[in-house]
Amino acid sequence: MAAKYTLVIHAGCEGITRKYYGPEAEQEHLAFLRKSLAAGRAVLDGGGRGLDAVCAAVEVLEDCPLFNAGRGSVFTHDGIIEMDASLMSGADLAAGAVAGVTGIKNPVRAAALVLEKSSHVLLIGQGAERFAENFGLEKSDPEYFQTSRRRKEYLTAQKQAGEQFGTVGAVCFDRAGNLAAASSTGGITGKQYGRVGDSPVIGAGVYADNASCAVSCTGEGEFFLRRVAAKRIAAMVEFGGFSLEAGAAAGLDNIKALGGKGGLIAVDKAGRTAISFTTRGMFRGLARQGETDRVAMFGPPGSWH
Repeated sequence: MAAKYTLVIHAGCEGITRKYYGPEAEQEHLAFLRKSLAAGRAVLDGGGRGLDAVCAAVEVLEDCPLFNAGRGSVFTHDGIIEMDASLMSGADLAAGAVAGVTGIKNPVRAAALVLEKSSHVLLIGQGAERFAENFGLEKSDPEYFQTSRRRKEYLTAQKQAGEQFGTVGAVCFDRAGNLAAASSTGGITGKQYGRVGDSPVIGAGVYADNASCAVSCTGEGEFFLRRVAAKRIAAMVEFGGFSLEAGAAAGLDNIKALGGKGGLIAVDKAGRTAISFTTRGMFRGLARQGETDRVAMFGPPGSWH
């Protein structure tokens, strides 16, 4: 008998408090989270793979200017947009990722092409863009990504030397019993020197293995890289006897111990979920077969609208 699917999404965890988001902004953000879940659910209801469902869910978030991925990506120190994305299949450990791309409308789709159409895992910069172009992936001019909101943040960051971060992602347990995970990000505001964070690095910001769980992280990428956070959580679940929730909590404790902050979503091989963050909020959503979709943005992790 087919398993019942589970889909979890996130869209970042930085600065999400009622101080900065009034009722109108809250409803606007929650509406896009519901749209993302609906896109992933449509794939799964049609009998599709979890791998395609996480892509569909993330693509909606990339198209939304409110989140730090795709169209809503933040500016680098040089005033341009550089995006990263990744995708992983738990069934066979196939993975694809791109980093430092500037003109691809939906970087997660480029990551999917790397997974499906190449013998590589990670392509960067112009090479990744040429590869995507060869397969007809939709491109966009720089103006598409340069929203007025992100430009204001960029100018503020220049004056204050501050950084803002965020990532979008999805994890899924599909009806065939397979796991999948995806992440996409614009990085951190004001990043320099071709910086790449954890989101496109398999095992750091994203990981999926049918033997354990699927994980997508968000937060201060350097800390997740140093802890190899996503794979560490999967190993705790597979080999350490941790429940998914305990593994997720321990994984974030590892990040906090280094001085970092962030959050993550995860689903295991039984369809159980974990949503955890060290910040005061995280954009998040949950869809289960036969149940009503749930979304939230403020803490604590177990609260829903």
